[in-house]
Amino acid sequence: RSANPIITLPIRPMPPKRRAREEAAAAVDSGEGRQQPSFKRTLRTRPAPAATIAGTATGPVPSEPHQQEEKEVGNLEAPVPKSKEGPQTAGVTASTIIDGNDQPFRSYWLMKAEPESRIEKGKDVKFSIDDLRACEKPAAWDGVRNYGARNNLKSMKRGDLAFFYHSNCREPGIVGIMEIVQEATVDAETAFSPEEPYYDPKSSRDNPKWFLVHVEFRRRLERLVGLAELKRYASKELSALPLLRMGRLSVSAVPVQCWEFILSLEKVEE
Repeated sequence: RSANPIITLPIRPMPPKRRAREEAAAAVDSGEGRQQPSFKRTLRTRPAPAATIAGTATGPVPSEPHQQEEKEVGNLEAPVPKSKEGPQTAGVTASTIIDGNDQPFRSYWLMKAEPESRIEKGKDVKFSIDDLRACEKPAAWDGVRNYGARNNLKSMKRGDLAFFYHSNCREPGIVGIMEIVQEATVDAETAFSPEEPYYDPKSSRDNPKWFLVHVEFRRRLERLVGLAELKRYASKELSALPLLRMGRLSVSAVPVQCWEFILSLEKVEE
């Protein structure tokens, strides 16, 4: 019998991707692959970014518009724009300003008193601007029995100024200026004694309800600025004046815009 013929089959070349995978596997088995640094180790060997005081990496350099904005904010030479707001709305607290000629942060007030005689419990409760001017020592502004007015008294600071307002008379209005020279203390003379016109049995020395301040005369206005005249400006220049909105309040704040406008009125002939 004849021998079987030898059949030679063609050898197909190994695909490149498979060849690469097998070579990589062989390298790992032989230990050669362990010499290659890992991706994480590569990151750790890179220099760390600089850190700020807060511990975070510094960001990119700001663009020119951003740099310009910071320069404008930090420019101390830039003028401060004037406020376009109108008079402040006043409640029971006073408005304050920086007064270059007077005490800084001075507040302004209006305080009412009766210039004409009125007898209560046998005593005359009259007190006018002339009575204040005649006082040889600071006068106690006592007898206030309204909580809103009392709170305003307690808010006053030494050096504040107040309009003296004649009330409950033939010609009510602002007649002068006085200064607060002593801040609020307990109204002991008129609140605790039953003989006093403004006695309050609910107020005691252990739990006082009423307070007073001491004031001194500063000057008379050149003329009386009457209530009727003030009301003519109620919708504009004096729209924030509590006197024209809370007429029964005997002690009220005066926004600085209103204070200055009222002082300008004394120069105007009626």
